[in-house]
Amino acid sequence: MPELPEVETIRRQLEPEIAGRRIERLEVLDGRWSRPVAPAELERAVSGRRIEGLGRRGKYLLLALERGETLVMHLRMTGNLVLVEGGAAEPHLRARFELDDGRELRFTDARRFGEAFLVGDADLEARFERLGVEPLSDEFTPEALGERAAGRVVPLKSFLLDQSHIAGIGNIYADEALFRARLHPLSPAGSMRPEHLVALRDAVVEALEAGLAHGGASIDDYRDGRGEMGEMQDEFLVHTREGEPCPSCGGQKIARIVVSGRSTYYCPSCQVRLRRRRRPARRRRPPRRST
Repeated sequence: MPELPEVETIRRQLEPEIAGRRIERLEVLDGRWSRPVAPAELERAVSGRRIEGLGRRGKYLLLALERGETLVMHLRMTGNLVLVEGGAAEPHLRARFELDDGRELRFTDARRFGEAFLVGDADLEARFERLGVEPLSDEFTPEALGERAAGRVVPLKSFLLDQSHIAGIGNIYADEALFRARLHPLSPAGSMRPEHLVALRDAVVEALEAGLAHGGASIDDYRDGRGEMGEMQDEFLVHTREGEPCPSCGGQKIARIVVSGRSTYYCPSCQVRLRRRRRPARRRRPPRRST
């Protein structure tokens, strides 16, 4: 599934190209893309409107339209949003936006899990109120991370995958961040001390910025906004590296376990497994003596 670096790469590439362009016609080729709204209804609502910008929230792309509405799109597992010069339709095409300069913005999706829905700008913030902090924002601090992790016994890997805590992190960058922070994926989230919070916060940012610098990771179907593969898969430190020497210690091989149903890669030597922090026991008051 495309994660924050992949979605943000697409946004950065497409936003300067399509901002200010008019959508001459939206054609929805797969009803699952717009459900429960009928394809014809979404086509009428979007066609003819000018694009004001392309934003992102977590793993969602936000196509801002004139007259105060935003078309929200999620790539899910195999979705791609690509700007092309036109020409023949490609496999797995689910929707296409015909722009006023002759180019087309195409949404392709082999497994058909991607979606799109129209939201009024006044309701946009409420629509994403359950998403956690943006990890590349100033709000993502060690203190904010600690507040979200406090008292939680779920493994750190599961904690990072929960979009209600930190928005945009998926399986790839959770593994990479935990390795950079030297934290075992099975450590209880609430076991982190201040120094661990600083390390994990910095590691998350570093892992995501590495993904952005290399145009995202093309393990399966991901392509960027120009239809090209990313290169981050060649830069993984631990993800999918089972059996390879650890890039840090060199003496241990990368291991694979399953956490929350997801393949998880780590170094058994470098990544410390924290113990669950016990709450201090309450002092018992001595019984009152009868007079």
